[in-house]
Amino acid sequence: MGTSGKVAATLAAVSMLAAFPTGAIAMSSAEKLRRLDIMLMVTGLRCRTTADNFQADYGRFTTNHITELNAASDQLKRELVGRPGGPVRALDRLSVVMANTYGQGHPWLGCSELKQVARNLAQARGSAPLIAAADQLLGESGNSQIVVSRR
Repeated sequence: MGTSGKVAATLAAVSMLAAFPTGAIAMSSAEKLRRLDIMLMVTGLRCRTTADNFQADYGRFTTNHITELNAASDQLKRELVGRPGGPVRALDRLSVVMANTYGQGHPWLGCSELKQVARNLAQARGSAPLIAAADQLLGESGNSQIVVSRR
């Protein structure tokens, strides 16, 4: 599949997710990207001993989106200025809370679905499809039949 085909597939997959409401997530785009990254990291670690190990897909996601992820981290630090201990310590504390949220797994997606999510988001370009996916994936509930798939 060519680059334009991958982009189209990713956008189609994200639009498929958008059809299922999960409730609004009131947070900045930077926080959404940070939470998405941590959710994939933590659930990837939980799934690594299963047939749906997606560590390699998560690695491609972080490699392909390091610019967006670093920019989100920097922006989140700016948003946390003035917090006790400073922005770096506040981001560390927030990151631990985020990781603990997914310590027992994703609330409504299993390893197989998360593997497909990681694979397709690794192919996305720019932060817009990542933020759109975060809006759907970070909710407390959703449709367990959702599988982000390439078309």
